[in-house]
Amino acid sequence: MKTKTLPFVLQALTAAVFFGASAPFAKLLLGDISPIFLAAFLYLGSGTGVSLIKLSQRIARPAQQKEAGIKKEDIKWLAGAILSGGVMAPIVLMVSLQNTPASTASLLLNFEGVGTTLIALLFFKEAISRRAWMAILVITLASVFLSTNFSEGIGLSLGALGIILACVLWGLDNNLTRNISGKDPLVIVAWKGVTAGTFSFLLAFLLGNAMPSFTSIISTMILGFVSYGLSTILFILSMRGLGAARTSALYGTAPLAGVLLSIIIFGESPSFAYSLAGILMIIGALLLINEVHAHSHTHTAMFHEHSHRHDDPAHAHDSVTVSTHSHEHEHAAEEHEHDHMPDLHHRHGHEE
Repeated sequence: MKTKTLPFVLQALTAAVFFGASAPFAKLLLGDISPIFLAAFLYLGSGTGVSLIKLSQRIARPAQQKEAGIKKEDIKWLAGAILSGGVMAPIVLMVSLQNTPASTASLLLNFEGVGTTLIALLFFKEAISRRAWMAILVITLASVFLSTNFSEGIGLSLGALGIILACVLWGLDNNLTRNISGKDPLVIVAWKGVTAGTFSFLLAFLLGNAMPSFTSIISTMILGFVSYGLSTILFILSMRGLGAARTSALYGTAPLAGVLLSIIIFGESPSFAYSLAGILMIIGALLLINEVHAHSHTHTAMFHEHSHRHDDPAHAHDSVTVSTHSHEHEHAAEEHEHDHMPDLHHRHGHEE
């Protein structure tokens, strides 16, 4: 990838590290907290922590608008993302973790990239290159290794299948969020966290789950703030430059943190299938790092709002200020050729 996309790559990789650490720590907490309460406080920690960051920004700079706000037409995308990725996926994951080794769970979380890519291709028509397809196939093969119970012959582990289902739900979440990735990521994550966390909390309460200890609640919320909150913010920022499929594929590095922590915390020894799957998933992620995508393409006239600077040639309009800010602006129709990814300005169809 070119230098201009490097910041987006680094954002995706950092998000992957934060998220990859969630599985072993969440499994550690499951001894003291029920799966649904765990999901609830993970998201409440994410939403609460990010809301406090947003509040501090408004207090420090009340008149400055660096990011675009959520508007009426964005609500359907945000609501869908909250339902699929904020409510359903974490509950399915927490239940599945009870019967799945943490190291295996950490690697299976890579299937989120596969789910995201397939949904992006089939439903949102995002362009995917041959190299990206190769990465998808490699990660899928690795997920098959991890979800097959070799000790009992050919069969699938229900816990592993549950984690794959959670990843598909997060893949849907990623694609819905991509449609509003130009909006303020703090607002998106805050709404996701608070809404999803409140729903899961009420569900756990109505089902009669035992209320966890204060220490467990605080520990879970801190984990949620880092692994779900900060991770999701970085993921949204990365999607602005790379699109949903490529950003999710870079989540192939997420197991590196999860595997190391699982070995340290639980003393798990990697099996041959586990080691092979880990190598395949790393290869799948590396396939995308040096991808170059260029062809002649047409931009239709576009009117939208997102964070930008006026010293960027694509946004050299009206004011001469170079500070980062947000307002509605228009891009004229244009046809040209250059290296690009499916970023905010290149979500066009492809014939090849």
